[in-house]
Amino acid sequence: MTTALITGSTAGIGAAFARRLAADGHNLVLVARDTKRLREQATELHDRHGIEAEVLTADLSTDDGIESVERRLADRKNPVDLLINNAGFGTKGHYLDVPMADELTMLKVHCEAVLRLTSAAAEGMRERGRGGVVNVASVAAFVPRGTYSASKAWVVQFTQGAARDLAGSGVRLMALAPGFVRTEFHERAGLGTDSIPGWMWLDADKLVTAALADLARGKSLSIPDPRYKALMGVAKVLPRGLLGGITAKGNKFGPQ
Repeated sequence: MTTALITGSTAGIGAAFARRLAADGHNLVLVARDTKRLREQATELHDRHGIEAEVLTADLSTDDGIESVERRLADRKNPVDLLINNAGFGTKGHYLDVPMADELTMLKVHCEAVLRLTSAAAEGMRERGRGGVVNVASVAAFVPRGTYSASKAWVVQFTQGAARDLAGSGVRLMALAPGFVRTEFHERAGLGTDSIPGWMWLDADKLVTAALADLARGKSLSIPDPRYKALMGVAKVLPRGLLGGITAKGNKFGPQ
């Protein structure tokens, strides 16, 4: 059996990855801040699919939390074959309205943790000549909407650049850029969703299926839905100033 490590595994896209990978027979390392929820998730996935599910409580907004996951990824005796960097959060408010401490925490989780964990995993994967990393970004990466969009744009650029550098090594890296998914994300951030049209919502399980298919194809960027691929095509030709204004008024593109 291969082993997959998933950060932010207890809800939303992370939980969908855990369900799918367990059903496919992968052992799991489940990472989140809530030990109780992690243990409940591990027990359920073990009982349902007969896989081993390891619990690792870690807060990726802290150095200690990142280091604990780095150590697990560096374990050559129990290697991780697939890393899903999914942990993340959103904030409510425009630039200068959000406390600087929250902005820096977002960069810690979305950028520093992704860089460090990807690097810790990729070293061992390159030695073994195989492995994969999925870094969860967002379609918000392609529109100018504050620190969240900027941090997700960094995830996309970093992942695609690292994928080129590791081409031919057997290690696949892919940025996943979903749109709106019904998870706990918006509620935790205090973000309203009433203005988002129903057709823009994606199913987390279908999203994961599409993402894993794109990873198997060797893609370095996955936008896992035709609707969002079309929208991002339009976004490429619109002036960035106009696009920023549209998204600010309608909140059409935002955190997943």
